[in-house]
Amino acid sequence: MTGTPPGAPLRVGLVGYGLAGSVFHAPLIASTEGLALDTVVTSNPERQQQARTEFPDVRVAATPDELFGRADELDLIVVASPNRTHVALATTALKAGLPVVVDKPIAGTAAEARELAALAEERGLLLSVFQNRRWDNDFLTLRKLLSDGALGDVYRFESRFERWRPQLKGGWRESGDPAEIGGLLYDLGSHVVDQALVLFGPATAVYAEADVRREGARTDDDTFIALTHANGVRSHLHVSATTAQLGPRFRVLGSRAGYVKHGLDPQEAALRAGLRPGATGAGWGVEPEELWGRVGSGESPVTGGGRPEPTLPGDYPAYYAAVAKALRENGPNPVTAREAAAALDVLEAARRSALEKVTVTL
Repeated sequence: MTGTPPGAPLRVGLVGYGLAGSVFHAPLIASTEGLALDTVVTSNPERQQQARTEFPDVRVAATPDELFGRADELDLIVVASPNRTHVALATTALKAGLPVVVDKPIAGTAAEARELAALAEERGLLLSVFQNRRWDNDFLTLRKLLSDGALGDVYRFESRFERWRPQLKGGWRESGDPAEIGGLLYDLGSHVVDQALVLFGPATAVYAEADVRREGARTDDDTFIALTHANGVRSHLHVSATTAQLGPRFRVLGSRAGYVKHGLDPQEAALRAGLRPGATGAGWGVEPEELWGRVGSGESPVTGGGRPEPTLPGDYPAYYAAVAKALRENGPNPVTAREAAAALDVLEAARRSALEKVTVTL
């Protein structure tokens, strides 16, 4: 890192100020003790003005080269630009001696992710991947239930990240160009696969179905992934932009009980609405009681089966707090590049499975 005085905030350069940069990274960085949002990189004049309005003290650069030209003034680079740029920007930052956070997916292939991990290890630098959904309220609650043994041995994990977006929005995420690393498999699929691997460990077999449903679409917008984990758990993962009736976010079935949870964590909606962690007091990430999931057996939660399970507050701020601790105190990396590579192994296998109509063994 640079010569930032002890106790002074670490200076962060953020590359990209679209959805990821402006809604997620910038607010979370700015609200984290020990971090300071120093520079935002965007060539878009409207986004430059947006950054200056939202963070009056921030510096704005038009290009990554401009940012890296004063690498000695920074302590951390965050890459929140389009997926196709992730590997090149992370490589440049690491070679400049700077720790890096990269938005998911870190790369288009597991091999590229492992190359980046090796470079970071060789340089002795932090390389972390922004997998914010590990701090969703429902995921934290499920981890607690599993830790407490409330469900017994889990047989099946169903996870859905579904939306109803019958009209295309446009942009690189919907491009059919493989170089863009677009489509739902690598977008929302990065979240649901990562969660499944964190909960139930490595996968040994992958089966997938990927469809292009919407008129004019050029990449997958309705995808299903089935994993067989080494411990015998089966994960069924759905990501879709074409779901007219949304299913439960989680349905987890075990030998003692099941857990069913509807609705998305409220933090993204809060960030989109301009709310900031810390400004809402103790209410950040808290959802109303009527949205709690239910734990039980033998009856549907729709007809009152089971008991309400209080949902733990979501905690996206914990990610950057952990990054700051890793840099300041040599604390653990909250999400490693090698963990991201393992998820990419699954995503690559899923893409092959869908194309070739086969089950892929890992």
